[in-house]
Amino acid sequence: MSKMAVIYWSMTGNTQAMAEAIADGAREAGAQADLFSVDQVTVDQALEYDKLALGCPAMGAEVLEEAEFEPFFTALEGRLGGKRVALFGSYGWGDGQWMRDWKARADGANAVVYQDEGLILNETPDEEGLAQCRAFGAGFARD
Repeated sequence: MSKMAVIYWSMTGNTQAMAEAIADGAREAGAQADLFSVDQVTVDQALEYDKLALGCPAMGAEVLEEAEFEPFFTALEGRLGGKRVALFGSYGWGDGQWMRDWKARADGANAVVYQDEGLILNETPDEEGLAQCRAFGAGFARD
C-alpha cells in the first residue's frame, strides 16, 4: 500500500474540495492518503511519504500562491528527485500557464510527475469535476 500526502493551499475552498476528493479517490484505491493544508505540514514531513499530491490554485498573473504555497514548494523543489508527484488546482482566468510552469519546475527537479498536464478545474468543482478528482487520486494511488 502506498503512503500518500495530499497537500494543498486554498483561498475560496475550490482547491480544498479538489484535495478532499483526490484523497477520497486514493483511499478508495487502497492507498493511505493523509490530507494537509500547506500550513499543517513541513517539507521534511512531506518527504516521509511515498507520493505527494500537491494542490494550489492559479493566483495573480497565473502563479502559485506566494505567501504560503510558493515558499513551501521552493523548499521542497530541490528535494523532489525521484519522488512521485501529482499536481492539481483550480483557476478562474487564463489558460493554465501556472500549471505548465509548475510542471516544468517539478520536471526540472527530477520529480516523477503523474499525468503531464496535472489536473486543473475552472472555479468551483461540480460533481463531474469532483468525480475527475476522485479518479485522479485513484489513478495516482495505483501509478
